[in-house]
Amino acid sequence: MVRYTLKRLLVMIPMFIGITIICFIVIHLAPGNAAEIRANMGVKYSDTAREKFEKMYGLDKPLVEQYFIWLKKVVVFDFGKSFASDERAVTEKIGERIHITVGLNLLAMFFIFLIGLPLGVISAYYQNSILDKTITVIVFIGFAVPTFWLSVICMYYFSIYLGWLPISGLYTEYLYDNMSLWGKIKDIAVHLILPLSISVFGSLAGISRFARTSTLEVLNEDYITAARARGVSEVKILFSHALRNALLPVITILGLSIPGLIGSSVIFESIFSIPGMGQLFYNSVLMRDYPVIMGILVIGALLTLIGNFIADLAYAYADPRIRYGRKG
Repeated sequence: MVRYTLKRLLVMIPMFIGITIICFIVIHLAPGNAAEIRANMGVKYSDTAREKFEKMYGLDKPLVEQYFIWLKKVVVFDFGKSFASDERAVTEKIGERIHITVGLNLLAMFFIFLIGLPLGVISAYYQNSILDKTITVIVFIGFAVPTFWLSVICMYYFSIYLGWLPISGLYTEYLYDNMSLWGKIKDIAVHLILPLSISVFGSLAGISRFARTSTLEVLNEDYITAARARGVSEVKILFSHALRNALLPVITILGLSIPGLIGSSVIFESIFSIPGMGQLFYNSVLMRDYPVIMGILVIGALLTLIGNFIADLAYAYADPRIRYGRKG
């Protein structure tokens, strides 16, 4: 197991470097840079000031040289300073927001598994029934409907029309500081109902389909037939025997879910005005704030690689054939 773990860790290094190279090239393909964006926004910039700005941040150097200068700093966890007028350190700006984005993603993943797994198991048990088809239609509607459109519709209906839920933000700013601990928790929970519900609804299809397929395979195994012959109840067979053994293929989706959740954070945090990394990333892209963009992309890449690494370890722990490289 130790050898397998070290092997997976070593593979992550070239993958990480490859991801940073692609990201660095892609963000510089966008037309204009920070100096041009500032000029277009009405900031009085002379050609001399623009050249000074580009020289200060190394934007006048070849792209390859810029990348290696950036990579040299990243090795010591220095992402540089933001191009914004505050010129704050990138690590400081991200540090203020990362806990919000990670917390939202962990909550979303918890509810996705909590709801998606039972839906997949029940759908498999009642294969081809009305219930199975209804669950399939519902989860695929969530998968197919554009997230931003559904967010706007829900905001209008639940926040503006009915007035049940807050329309945006992470908490009620003018009341939050004077609330009790329970009041603060309740206020944050109410503000997160809409973004979390939409995030979970849009992600149920993947986990429920994985669980359904795995459960169908398990239900046809001989030990399930033997359990029924011994008089074991169907509920115990379904959620104790079948679900436990159907979890192995579902582990894979754990690592694959992280990139999608991090990517969707940009949409949710921008639409619902949640001060997380997603909102910061969106604003940084508009301003061509390359240090902040790369800092967020690096953290997203690390979280994705770590998620895949954990999934690989969990899979190898559950199935020894993987870590020993055996087939069959």
